[in-house]
Amino acid sequence: MWAPSKTKLVVLLLAALFMLGGWTSTASAQQSKATAAAAGDSTSNEAADAIGTKNLWQVIWDGGLLMAPIGLCSFILCVFVFERAISLRRGRVVPRPFVRRFLEQLREGRIDREEALELCEKNRSPVSQVFAAAVSKWGRPAVEVEQAIIDSGERMANELRRYLRMFNGISTICPLLGLLGTVLGMIRAFNAIATSDAMGRPELLAAGIGQALLTTAAGLTVAIPALIAYLFFVSRVDRLVMDIDALGQQVVAEVSADAPPKRAAAKPSKTRSRAA
Repeated sequence: MWAPSKTKLVVLLLAALFMLGGWTSTASAQQSKATAAAAGDSTSNEAADAIGTKNLWQVIWDGGLLMAPIGLCSFILCVFVFERAISLRRGRVVPRPFVRRFLEQLREGRIDREEALELCEKNRSPVSQVFAAAVSKWGRPAVEVEQAIIDSGERMANELRRYLRMFNGISTICPLLGLLGTVLGMIRAFNAIATSDAMGRPELLAAGIGQALLTTAAGLTVAIPALIAYLFFVSRVDRLVMDIDALGQQVVAEVSADAPPKRAAAKPSKTRSRAA
């Protein structure tokens, strides 16, 4: 159901990134040309033309082959950030209308074990699966019901943490790819100096190092959002797990054999009234 929305969001994000890159390059070109015109220096004018005509694709090309895996990591990051943002919505993991109605019916004794399991199966949310594990132990001691909730909660927490390690991996790998690209670029630049008659021409070395540093900048540009996304989603999963555990404890108090005395005394009176 969410596939068209995710595709549209990814396309819009990529288009925004490309537009931002083109806008930045155009602004940089105009500023460089204005500075060169004011100075009246022909060398500065050539440098302005060399920098000003670059767009996002040319910058990626200048970064070398290692810009390809960095770009792939950025695409994967965007796709799964949207996927986790949709999957970890509070309304999907802990739907309030279902939780409120389910707990009210348990407290008032309006549903039995089979009806409770049927409600949980129809809802199919993560919290309903934890409730179903507790209801399956209906009438057992509270220790058994609570253990069922703990086991189901652990499985559900692992399901909610899916793909989060990938964010952490991207935030670790991308800076290393950028550093490797910089090292390789500097090796090529120094080799060009050593194998050519370039003594006294530091601009050749500076140009090579500048191109090599593009990979480091690209790697950090992808790694920083990946680390932020990882920390954000880990925090959200922890909050959701704590909420599910707190709600599960309420179910334990209602379906276990160790029910409160007032609830245990209410059932016989209700039965006698019906018989009368």
